[in-house]
Amino acid sequence: MRAKPEAQAIHVADQLIAFQQHKIPLAVKAVGAAFLAVLTPIYLNTYGITNFLWFCDAALILTIVGMWLESSLLISMCSVGILLLQCLWLVDFGSSLVGIHFLSLTTYMFDRHLPLFTRGLSLFHGWLPLLLVWLLFRLGYDKRALSSWTFLAAGLGFVCYFFTPPAGAHLTNPNLPVNINYLYGFNDQKPQTLVNQNLYVFVWLGGLWLVVFLPTHLALRNIFAAPQPEAVIPF
Repeated sequence: MRAKPEAQAIHVADQLIAFQQHKIPLAVKAVGAAFLAVLTPIYLNTYGITNFLWFCDAALILTIVGMWLESSLLISMCSVGILLLQCLWLVDFGSSLVGIHFLSLTTYMFDRHLPLFTRGLSLFHGWLPLLLVWLLFRLGYDKRALSSWTFLAAGLGFVCYFFTPPAGAHLTNPNLPVNINYLYGFNDQKPQTLVNQNLYVFVWLGGLWLVVFLPTHLALRNIFAAPQPEAVIPF
């Protein structure tokens, strides 16, 4: 027996309401956009546009975009790419606070030549991983993230290697980044000399994929639910 038109209309309306509900609160989106609006001009003025080629800075932008689009793929990509790396940043920053220099990833945070407010903006490295985990709970984990982030990381690596200053470069503006994404080793003062530099880039990016990106993908795939398919409203 067919449902009455009124009952069917109510059912469709309920489905439309559920379909239109946003998974990310507007306030969170607005705060994220406002933070990026403040950070971007200050970073451009202080570090230059190439600073946004760092994996973490690119992930920040993609995360804000992903929040507004409620894109599980963008959020999942950023999670694969930086969750573990940002944990290293936090460990290095915490150890530096107590006078222990671990990896020297956060020495710029203690550079008194940089304004305190500018350094404070870089604390996004600390809260961004927490935000990403929360977003994964809300949106789910998209298993396409590994391949998508792999292509993005390779592209960023290519641009950094061929178009940005290497480690040891002497620049007029000392704040401009060198050795972006550590394609020349962990010493910004000089490139690594263990192997041929071209080979090192492939080894480094391949090592990141094997040790960081792939394990993160496998863990997130098992922890978080898959994204919910978009609702189809029957008429």
